Amino acid sequence: MEGVECDNVTGHVIGIDLSHSCLHGSLFANNSLFQLQNLQWLDLSFNSLGGSLLENTSSLFQFHGLQRLNLADNRFYGIISSKLFSQLVSLTHLNLAYNDFDGLIPHQIHLLSSLVSLDLSFYDFQLRFDDQGFDMLARNLTKLRNLVLRTVDMSDVALTSFLNLPLSLEHLSLRWCNLHGEFPTQVFQLPNLKVLDLSMNKNLTAYLPNTSWSSGLELLDLSHCGLRGSIPASFGNLTQIISVDLSGNSLEGQIPDVFGNLRKLTFLSFFSCSLSGPLPIAIFNLTKITRLDLSYNHLEGLLPNHVSELQLLEELGLYNNSISGGVPSWLFTLPSLRRLDLSYNKLVGPIDRIQKLSSIQEVDLSYNNIGGPIPDSIFDLVNLISLDLSLNNLSGPIPAFIFDLVNLNSLYLSSNKLSGPIPDFSCDLVNLTSLDLSSNNLSGPIPDSIFHLVNISDLYLSSNNLSGVIKSDMLSKLTSLFALDVSSNSLLSLSTSGNDVNYSFPRLESVNFSGCSVRQFPNFFRTSNLKYLDLSNNMISGGISKWEAEGWEGLVTLDLSHNFLTALE
Repeated sequence: MEGVECDNVTGHVIGIDLSHSCLHGSLFANNSLFQLQNLQWLDLSFNSLGGSLLENTSSLFQFHGLQRLNLADNRFYGIISSKLFSQLVSLTHLNLAYNDFDGLIPHQIHLLSSLVSLDLSFYDFQLRFDDQGFDMLARNLTKLRNLVLRTVDMSDVALTSFLNLPLSLEHLSLRWCNLHGEFPTQVFQLPNLKVLDLSMNKNLTAYLPNTSWSSGLELLDLSHCGLRGSIPASFGNLTQIISVDLSGNSLEGQIPDVFGNLRKLTFLSFFSCSLSGPLPIAIFNLTKITRLDLSYNHLEGLLPNHVSELQLLEELGLYNNSISGGVPSWLFTLPSLRRLDLSYNKLVGPIDRIQKLSSIQEVDLSYNNIGGPIPDSIFDLVNLISLDLSLNNLSGPIPAFIFDLVNLNSLYLSSNKLSGPIPDFSCDLVNLTSLDLSSNNLSGPIPDSIFHLVNISDLYLSSNNLSGVIKSDMLSKLTSLFALDVSSNSLLSLSTSGNDVNYSFPRLESVNFSGCSVRQFPNFFRTSNLKYLDLSNNMISGGISKWEAEGWEGLVTLDLSHNFLTALE
């Protein structure tokens, strides 16, 4: 029978797996499950079972031969009874994670001397260890290989207790445990350690060992844990490492160029670590890396001209550094790359012509000094969802086929030196929600095709030389519009229609009519989602009627200042 294991000799049921079985309610003493006296393993994880282990499920404690117990991801609550530890002394695997237990973890947990794996992880700090309880655990559970205590409150635990952990330990997870003080470097040197997670312990102080790392280390997560000092050259000896996250720490010095031997590395993040110096070139030769994030540091130097590796790279983040030089075309041709962020650097150039297409979806090159025209080839990247080239020195016209990118969700070209008209386009960009062409030298009328962007929510065309009229019949189609800014242009008039209506706007927080004679509201289109409207600093003139009431209850900001508007009598 599926989910049931029987002894080959006696025929007794020795194992029950009822995980993911949609069970709910409480387990009471008369439950037939508790009649299985020879049970050696029991898995009830990922159900909706509830109740107190001290009361409703006290019969569980009679399984003296039980070796494996998994109650994870249920709704059991209350304190964890000391009887669980004092009577089920044969346990080798215990998982009580993600329930609603609370209170102090009983000291009797040290009686589980055969325990190989223990997981007490929770969503918050309901469970806690005191100093004596954890020290007894560390000293007595000599066979322990997996210890997972995510979000268990260990603020009362002296960090010297970790010096007593058994040499057998392979997996130690202490994420968000309120640890404080200096973490013993010797833990990094446990001979069998494969996984070490100290992340989100912001009151901790830790240093990477200069020598004698655990040679089998595969996962190292030290993000936001008060890591200090520098990254030692011995980091390059972690030949089995798969994932490294040191983000959100205050390190110093350079990233050592010692990654040549880390051939299994798939994830590397030094995000916001205060690191400086040149980009380590060996990082760009990692054959299995899928995500690389060196953002928010003080790294400088040039990107390599040619890269033949990185065939599996999916995300590359180098933003907010001091990287200079040009934007090499190989960045856009990596076959697996989905996201590229080089914003807030010192990149120049024109952007190289892209010779080979990839499946890249997000590109952010904003806040650089990139000049020249927008290359035609960038719009062959047909999978683009987001493109941000704002705050550069790009010049020339906006290529018409930019709007052939039918998957675009957001397009940001603001604060460049782009000129000429906004190109008209024939296709419906049904996915486009954000378009920002502000602060350029664009001229001519706003093309009618802009008003076919039926899902647009943010439209910014301010600080250009746009002229012509805003047509009410076109704007009324933008029913998803949240923010419209066409300020500081040369728009001449509003095409309006409708009856005068007296109406007040209950959410209007900011209104500006300065430089106008208007004391009433224009009725040139309706949209139920609009919160922000800025038509200021144009040449709009003539009489206007009042806003039509329906659909304008949510308007928060309205600016019609510095036009030539007058009120209709």
